[in-house]
This record gives sequence, structure tokens and C-alpha cells, in this order.
Amino acid sequence: MIKFHSVFCQMLNLFLRYEFQKAVQEHDGERHARGITCWDQFVAMLFCHLAKAKSLREIIGGMASQGTLLYHLGTKLMKRSSLAYANAHRPWPIYQAVFYQLLAKCRPLQRGHKFRFKNKLLSIDASVIDLCASIFDWAQFRRTKGAVKLHLALDHDGHLPSYAHITTGKIHELRIARKLKWPAGTILTFDRAFVDFSWFAALIRHGVWFVTRAKENLAYHVVETLLPPLNRNILADEIIELTGFYSAQKNPYYLRRIEAVDPQTNEAIVLLTNHLRFGASTISAIYKDRWQIEILFRNLKQHLRIKTFVGTSANALHIQIWTALIAYLLLWYLKMKSLFSWSLRNLFALVRMNLFSRKNLWVWLNDPFPQPIDYSAQLPLFHAVT
Repeated sequence: MIKFHSVFCQMLNLFLRYEFQKAVQEHDGERHARGITCWDQFVAMLFCHLAKAKSLREIIGGMASQGTLLYHLGTKLMKRSSLAYANAHRPWPIYQAVFYQLLAKCRPLQRGHKFRFKNKLLSIDASVIDLCASIFDWAQFRRTKGAVKLHLALDHDGHLPSYAHITTGKIHELRIARKLKWPAGTILTFDRAFVDFSWFAALIRHGVWFVTRAKENLAYHVVETLLPPLNRNILADEIIELTGFYSAQKNPYYLRRIEAVDPQTNEAIVLLTNHLRFGASTISAIYKDRWQIEILFRNLKQHLRIKTFVGTSANALHIQIWTALIAYLLLWYLKMKSLFSWSLRNLFALVRMNLFSRKNLWVWLNDPFPQPIDYSAQLPLFHAVT
């Protein structure tokens, strides 16, 4: 009988140890290290997310209950105080580097977006993660509330998170977006929180397209009225120039205003873009596909431990969020390599149930529900003597 290591062990084998140690050395992660290594910490935090452990006690207790199986994970039993100290003091950029290492492994599995055009399509957004102000006093957001903000860019070629940044809740997402550089020809889609005409002008100068919703108080003059497509959800299609005193100075370029009907709510929404050649229905579909980044935030918050934290320092919080993103990429990788039609929700649940099962990971991923053996059809071992 062929024996296999645990499912968790086989998942960890996807991380090349020399690449991991390279990230540790670059950030001097184990300087004066005592007790546990960065790999021990990484395994424990991945277990936190995949097993949905709610505290340091559950992490340490859950791993200790597996006994000798820890040896195959390349780790050992550790104390709660050691893991807490590591989370508070080991540099979190180690796990940011590991995230981008795994992202590079995921990119060849991307299957492209659903649109006919070949341009790279990205959605950008940010989500607030609420914290207790009295415990996380470094993350002041409002008078009685603390928060951090997770900024993400979603690549629609496979719906992968291609960029992440963590700030306190007071940092506006537009402030982060202005610092990012995108290749010419990229199409960005985002909501009204990112509307800034000086930033729009900078995107136009760099050859970047954008699709967003217009604010209600937009002051403009119609330069040209385009014919909307028949039998579609498009009500109006216009080339405009801004007429507001400050907005016209910040953005002297022509924009396109498209009024479309949301088929779910039957309400009219006004879209704003600098792309003057795509069909109006394509622009509307691009903005509709922005919803995928909302689904990503929902999956992260529902299935991974980024709403409750096992440490209260800024460093511990960063480590927990970056390891959550790594766990998400890891499960996405398994989903794309599998022949079975997994949903991420089911994959999250069943991996958690089989984390320390000793079975072939890839065989199980391709056939997670094998047919049970019908023992009643077997011949009896002994026959009655007549």
C-alpha cells in the first residue's frame, strides 16, 4: 500500500524552501532568532487560515494534536508565547515577498478574461477591516472605531489579486492609486471613490484606459452624440468635455459619458471613460465585471481569518493579512490545476476537512467524491458446511 504525506504537507511542498529562505535572508528575518524559525511561523499562520483557528491557543493546540505529522511539515511543536513574539517582531515584508513568489507561479495558469479585446483588464478597490480602537490603538479610524484598509488590484485574467497594500483606515484609496504605474494599454475599472480629474489626465497621458461611474454633479458640455446600440441596455452615448472651473483645468481631454440601465435593479447608471472606440455595451460590461473584486473581498473575509486577529500589533496584523492572501492564492492554484469543477467556497471547506488526511492531493482534487465500495457484493470468505 502506497503511503502519502498529509494534504497539508503536499500543499506546503508547492513552496520552494530556497525561495522562501531567500525572502527571509533579504529581510533579515531570523536575526537573533530564538525558538522558532520563519518557516515554523509560516506553517502555523497558514494552518490558522486553512483550519479557521480563532486564537493562538487553537493554532498551537490544533497543530500539537497531529503529533508526528508535524515532522513532515518541516516544523515542530511550539509555544504560544514563541508564536506571539514572532508575529510581533518578525518583519512582515517576508510574507509579502512569498505572496509575489506564489503569484508568479499562478500567472501561467491564467486563462484570460471573457472579453474579445486583448488589453489587460484590472479592477482596483479597497475594503475596510474593522478593529477595536481600544485594543488596536495604532489604527485609529474614527473616534470610537479602529480600522485598517486592504487595497487590492484584481487581474481579470483568472480573477487573481495581482497587487495588495495595507494601510490604516484613514488613508484614502485614491492616495494609493496615484502612486501605482500601469503599462500603456491597460484598462482600469473602479468605483466613484476614485474619481479625480487630475489623476484621470495622468492616466490619459500614460496611455491607460479607465471605466468608472460619474458623480451626479458632473458639469460637462456635449461635443458629439453617438448612436446607442439597438436592443441593449444603453440609453445615451456622448463625447463630452468638462466645464467645471477646476475640473476643466485638471483634465482638458475629451471623455465619454454613457448612460446604461442596470438589468438587476432597472436603474440608470452613468459611466465615464476615456475610451472613445469601444462599443457602449462593451464599456457597460467592463464596469459590470468590476463586481469580481467585491467577490474577492467577500471570499477573503468569509473563508480566511482577516476579521479577527491573533495579535494586536501592526506587524502581527500585517503578517496575518499577507498569509491570508497567500492561502487564497494557494487554493486558487489548486483549483486551476484540478480537473474537477471546484468552486472556491467548496474547496475552502473540503481542504479544511481533509487537511491532515494522508491521501494523494492531486488524485483527491480530481476526484473528491469517490464511489464507496459495495462490500455486500463480495463473496463470503467462509461457506457453511452441508
